Amino acid sequence: MRYAIRGPHVGPTLLAAAVALATVTACSDGSSAAPGGPSSGAGTPSSATSAPEPSPTPTRTYPLSTAPLTVPAVRTHEAARGPGWRPAPAAGVVIAKGSEGLADEGRLLAGELKIAYRGAVAARAGDVELALGGKGAPESYTLTTRDDRVRITGPDQAGVFYGTRTLKQSVNGSGAMPEGTVTDAPAKPQRGLNLDIARKFFTAEWIEARLREMADLKLNQFGLHFSDDQGFRIESDTHPEIVSAQHLTKAEVRRILALAQTLHITVVPEIDSPGHLGAVLRAYPELRLLNVQGVPRQGAIDISKPASAKLIDELLREYAGLFPGGWFHVGADEYQALTVRDPAASYPQLATAARQKYGPQAGVQDLAEGWLNDRAAVVRSTGKVAKAWNDGFFRGGVVTADKDIEVEYWTGKEIGARPPIEYLQEGRRVVNLNDEFLYYVLGEPNQFTYPTGRRIYEQWTPLVLRGTTPVPARYASQILGGRFAVWCDLSQSQTQAQVADGIRMPLTATAQKLWDSRTPTMSWDQFRALAVKVRG
Repeated sequence: MRYAIRGPHVGPTLLAAAVALATVTACSDGSSAAPGGPSSGAGTPSSATSAPEPSPTPTRTYPLSTAPLTVPAVRTHEAARGPGWRPAPAAGVVIAKGSEGLADEGRLLAGELKIAYRGAVAARAGDVELALGGKGAPESYTLTTRDDRVRITGPDQAGVFYGTRTLKQSVNGSGAMPEGTVTDAPAKPQRGLNLDIARKFFTAEWIEARLREMADLKLNQFGLHFSDDQGFRIESDTHPEIVSAQHLTKAEVRRILALAQTLHITVVPEIDSPGHLGAVLRAYPELRLLNVQGVPRQGAIDISKPASAKLIDELLREYAGLFPGGWFHVGADEYQALTVRDPAASYPQLATAARQKYGPQAGVQDLAEGWLNDRAAVVRSTGKVAKAWNDGFFRGGVVTADKDIEVEYWTGKEIGARPPIEYLQEGRRVVNLNDEFLYYVLGEPNQFTYPTGRRIYEQWTPLVLRGTTPVPARYASQILGGRFAVWCDLSQSQTQAQVADGIRMPLTATAQKLWDSRTPTMSWDQFRALAVKVRG
């Protein structure tokens, strides 16, 4: 008789047990007694003796599983004993009843794992099942591996999608998904990449490749800075005269947006004003900001002129219609009128307009703050939340920035710099783009250096908004997340391919710290090696 040992590998102890179970006592007539049972001595069983009981088949035992190795790392894993799950020829991805909205996620995962997509049918052994349902925070998921199948559930499609990213990375790295249960959710709701395509043009294909990388890192927000002094890079129907020769067509933008939507990434457009408008003002020189000597300031629009607001608001409304996401970035940084010693003396037209609009105590700062509020109101009227850079929020003026504008904190080096704690004490919501950690500036001007990701991984958290010192942890809930930012100040310093390669690890480190800001358990070298392994 042959006794089967279940499992792919048989250890010496199990093999010895099997041999012992299969050993029988030979009888003189060639018959066998049951293992451990009495022999009749004459070779013929007694008629009173019952038939022997079947012997048990040994089963393989497994050590407790360990957490899957992914980037970002999963937050919790409940270990279990079992072989885990591996893609097999007969395996497929299926969708649970009532979860048909996960079809896109299912098809993508099936293609990545090179197994079949079978749609909304019952799961069987070897399958991966996706399902909506259960309680949990937005973007959370539970991934259970048991009985040669995987089940990924979440309260929303994004959560289930992130569960598929965990499965994909684990299979990429080790060939399998460990037995047990992963319970996972992001620490911050906004996690992303910011790209300056105004100073340097990037193709739609390049952007799409970055979106796919972002999705595998569970990043969900892509900031697109497409207007600046050097260029205006998206086709316009309302003002085609401002568009640069190298630009994205609206068809290309819609293709980018469609991909982003399937990857659960929101694209946030940015038209920066009242500074950084050089490309727009080349077509409207009459709107340039002139000082008392008649000298224009680079990129600055004259906010005392009603035509200036009309032009920018037309652009805001046009692109709010193109981008379906919930945010629009209105800039507000580095307005050159406020960088001189005496703004009112240098720009008397701005001082006069401020007093006319906001009263005798108002100054140029108030006119600029009012400009920010007015642009935010336009964005709000389209159903979106406005974002603006922190150096567009001023203290001590007659006009105060609206509280619903999200502060994108990037610097503490500007004239009249305000520390992050001031914004938080005012109850404002802040997004972290700390330029000492999260800036990749082409050409490395102004003492910037290309980050490798190591300092982000080892020293930065979302609480570190300025410099290297974190704000008190009690403000953590007001810090909505962060983005790693690519700025193209010296645009020819790197090619598109060099930028993609250069930002790969810094973006990976940023993703880790936005998903889980606790001190990582791996060293930087271990993390870097793992990222190469699981991301492919």
